[in-house]
Amino acid sequence: MTDAEFLQRFESLTLPLEHWHHRDHLRVAYLYLTQNDFETAARKITTGIRAHNAAHGILDTPTSGYHETQTMLWLHLVAATLAQYGPGEGVDDFLNSHSQLFTQKIHRFYYSKALYTSPEARAKFVPPDLATFPKF
Repeated sequence: MTDAEFLQRFESLTLPLEHWHHRDHLRVAYLYLTQNDFETAARKITTGIRAHNAAHGILDTPTSGYHETQTMLWLHLVAATLAQYGPGEGVDDFLNSHSQLFTQKIHRFYYSKALYTSPEARAKFVPPDLATFPKF
């Protein structure tokens, strides 16, 4: 599926849940960040993930569903990687060249467990309490 088709399916809420894994989240982040400024990309991805989850019956609760801080952490990391290394030959080249973006527990460098797992961090973005995000 092309990037345009992927985004169209994501935005129209027709992307199957089985095609919605960590790499797909990163793909959306990359595509939005290479097409928009950070604030617009952030708005689009947060709105899009919430809508996608709702379309698939994923409820937001204090302990499950959408996680705003997690989404913004990954968006910051993709933005910083793009700023430092450039977009590569496209999303697949970019993601294949940056394995650090697949370190699922990378949040532990930035957030204490108590803050990251808090209902507040799930509901709204909270800044990191251990280290600042990389600059971009």
